[in-house]
Amino acid sequence: MEISQQCVVGLTWTLKDTLGEVLDVLDDPVEFLIGGDDLFDAIEAALQGHEPGARVQLQIEPEQAFGDFNDQLLFLEPRALFPKELEEGMTFDGAALPAGTNPTMPRDAIYAVTEVYPEHVVLDGNHPLAGIALRLDMTVRSVREATEEEIGRGSAGTGFFKLPSVAPGNDLLH
Repeated sequence: MEISQQCVVGLTWTLKDTLGEVLDVLDDPVEFLIGGDDLFDAIEAALQGHEPGARVQLQIEPEQAFGDFNDQLLFLEPRALFPKELEEGMTFDGAALPAGTNPTMPRDAIYAVTEVYPEHVVLDGNHPLAGIALRLDMTVRSVREATEEEIGRGSAGTGFFKLPSVAPGNDLLH
């Protein structure tokens, strides 16, 4: 079966930046709905017409992926507002930021703690891969028809590339 709209594709990949640094390796196949919300449009377009066993390589520019880096999403907040055990790499949901933080901070972002000072904390609402062009080397492992439930949900249940942030202490995407 060829990859087309409303099918589910199982992929493995290596994701690198343009300098060749490995950002993520997916050795075990993960399923994604084509024509849903699981993958970026550029990835879906590159996969169209391929069958299991195909190897697809592409470069994705920031505007096709996690967007350009936005310095308006960097905030310096009082250290006293945050838990004592605060560490770089921890994340906070914008909707659940401590009381007293800047009221202009978008509440629909995930903020990563990028620096901790005695009096202040730097919060970054950009995706960790914002502003980075990505090179993706994928192998199609399987292709099947999507179920009605997957089509209705718009996902095969993965939503991998739609995650707003990585988990603390995890330098990979999944």
